[in-house]
Amino acid sequence: MIVMIDYDAGNVASVSNALTRLGVEHVITADHDVLDQASGVIFPGVGHAEAAMRSLINKGLDQWLLQATKPVLGICVGLQLMFESSEESTIPTLGIFPGRLHKFDNTMMKVPHMGWNTFKEVKRHPLLIGLDASDYHYFVHSYYPPLGDVTLASCEYGVEFTAVAARGNFMGIQYHPEKSGAAGATLLRNFCDIVYQPIAI
Repeated sequence: MIVMIDYDAGNVASVSNALTRLGVEHVITADHDVLDQASGVIFPGVGHAEAAMRSLINKGLDQWLLQATKPVLGICVGLQLMFESSEESTIPTLGIFPGRLHKFDNTMMKVPHMGWNTFKEVKRHPLLIGLDASDYHYFVHSYYPPLGDVTLASCEYGVEFTAVAARGNFMGIQYHPEKSGAAGATLLRNFCDIVYQPIAI
């Protein structure tokens, strides 16, 4: 069973609809016992990073995530909170991935980065099977994750940033797969395959 974390900061309805279209059984909850029973976890997010992080902390979900050993997929702010810190937050974020998020320079480009964009570089990983630099994905964000060893795919919007990241059982994407058509459906299906047909990642 796929479980989506409900922490009052997630785009749970649209992601839930995307999973339903794929025929994926899932539930939405903040209940730790239900999360413990999950085969895989989706960690969505929209809005302000600090508000989202405080909501996680208030529900004890920050510690649950840090101890998770099953596949976890962060989406948008969910990915951002997996890094160590953000210019949008006065408190540390989860620190699963190294690095700090910065805001796009609004003197150089329109902020937020909103609309369709492609990957610049793509590494091989089960999450990205069937996807390459020709595919378009839908982005909406003002802060960008840095490049690093965890970067699986990058994107460019004035500056090159991490669009897809992974370390062990933790994976994250900066864009919205639920709004990205066939490419987004492929990404979500790949995550479900990782959950239900485990292979080395």
